[in-house]
Amino acid sequence: MKECSPGLTKDETDVYTCTMRPEALGKQSAAALFDLPCACQNLRRVTRVVTRIYDQELRKAGLEITQFGLLTALAATGESNQKRLSAGFAMDSTTLTRTLGLLLKQGWVRVGRGKDRRERLFRLTREGKRKMAAAQWYWEQAEQRLRRELGDTDWKSMKQTVSRITEAAMAT
Repeated sequence: MKECSPGLTKDETDVYTCTMRPEALGKQSAAALFDLPCACQNLRRVTRVVTRIYDQELRKAGLEITQFGLLTALAATGESNQKRLSAGFAMDSTTLTRTLGLLLKQGWVRVGRGKDRRERLFRLTREGKRKMAAAQWYWEQAEQRLRRELGDTDWKSMKQTVSRITEAAMAT
């Protein structure tokens, strides 16, 4: 029997989980990676690795990259409805609702009515602006970490390629 944690075997329960510490995930060798057969799997893998880098830094400010992204989008737009945020991030509304709910619960975002009674408009609170400002330095650390590794030419190429892939995928 495979044992996951002391005293708990697969035969004794329907569901069990094993967790890895974030630091154990971050130091895997690139040589361990194998060729993946499609764009989707390759993009999902790179997204997991890059997300981990940003989350490791932003965790020091008490945020995740998805939360930081929404805070920065609201800072840039002033206020926005869920449809606009969903489209801007190419994110499904369920995931967006969940993340916005966490930001509302923390008091970093507030919601108000739009012109139409059904429309909800989200905007940063003063506390949300402070949280975003406090996290900015950590976000920059993650950004610089990747930029150093890629170099300026590959950094610019990566951004252009990702934009082209996003546009091509949305056109299909």
